[in-house]
Amino acid sequence: MSIQIGERLPDGTLAEFIENETAGCSLGPNTFQVADLVKGKKIVIFGLPGAFTPGCSVQHVPGYVKHADALKAKGIDEIWCISVNDAFVMGAWGRDQKATGIVRMMADGNATFTKALGLDNDYSAHGMGVRSKRYAMLVDDGVVKTLDLDAKGVEASSAEAMLEKLG
Repeated sequence: MSIQIGERLPDGTLAEFIENETAGCSLGPNTFQVADLVKGKKIVIFGLPGAFTPGCSVQHVPGYVKHADALKAKGIDEIWCISVNDAFVMGAWGRDQKATGIVRMMADGNATFTKALGLDNDYSAHGMGVRSKRYAMLVDDGVVKTLDLDAKGVEASSAEAMLEKLG
């Protein structure tokens, strides 16, 4: 069963490829505790099947990059893209999508966090293994406030749909 509105995000870690070394973050992949990252923040999280895949690269990520300022104007502190890929791939994809510094490209390489959310999908028949379902959620201080899934295409989980929900 997938996570429900009103529930707290599960414990877990995600990795992010850091482009510029700062205090506490070294260059390259860094692992973060989800609970620490969401504390006191309003975050839009969208999950998708895979980096560099057509729908994800043409519609999903570009929409959130394009509408990032509008989302932040509505009180969103951060925007995360979570995919079952490693941090190196997510970093490269973020650069390709011009998302660096706009959307945090969070890697869930073993699908551990995605499975804990109950939002995993088996794409083995297509040679892709376990991946994420396509979704978007609004999380406030670690609690899920909205959750929208797309069975096909990018509609309910799009940046435009999230903007509408935020009013």
